Amino acid sequence: MEYFKDGMTLMFGGFGGVGTPPSLIDGILEKGVSNLTLIGNDTGFPHIGIGKLVSQGRASKVIASHIGSNPFAGQFMHEGKLEVEFSPQGILAERIRAGGVGLPAILSDIGMDNEIVAKGKPRLCLNGRDYLVESALTAEVSIVYAKKADEYGNLIYDKSARNTNPLVAMAGDITIAEVEEIISLGSLDPEEIITPGVFVDYVIPSKGVNWTWAWE
Repeated sequence: MEYFKDGMTLMFGGFGGVGTPPSLIDGILEKGVSNLTLIGNDTGFPHIGIGKLVSQGRASKVIASHIGSNPFAGQFMHEGKLEVEFSPQGILAERIRAGGVGLPAILSDIGMDNEIVAKGKPRLCLNGRDYLVESALTAEVSIVYAKKADEYGNLIYDKSARNTNPLVAMAGDITIAEVEEIISLGSLDPEEIITPGVFVDYVIPSKGVNWTWAWE
């Protein structure tokens, strides 16, 4: 837990809580880390996923596609306690991917006429068309959840819990994977590996998830 500190930028996998690493999030809560900048698809539910950090006021800024499933996020935003940068979901994913492969930015014509999306962003004309310059996203630490990992950190995911995790795993200076099962080297079929171990710095066993019912 030495990588988690006040004021850091933390990127997380998951979609509506599903696919977030609950044991890691609980560890961050127990350490008392605050003033976080969180980057991920959404703010989860109040007691599920990254939503637990948001609900307890541990975040000062969120970069996400929506916050609607966590009423605390909206409340804190309106009270001026939480800065929220909204990014269209596909653009958010692409900004994270760009950060993971070392690109400084991407061009997009999505939301050019939307004040929330376009505010403060530079524009560029290419081949006669105007685009927003969307900066790439990286983080000091990325946390992801996977079904299985081997000793090298190669990861496979379970169905929709895969969601944004492979992109997030690429975009952290340090990437920590919480996994359901750690297996011996050579046990994974190379064809089923989604995240190569080169992107993963640490693997920890999960204590169990709290999001299986989130969208039932």
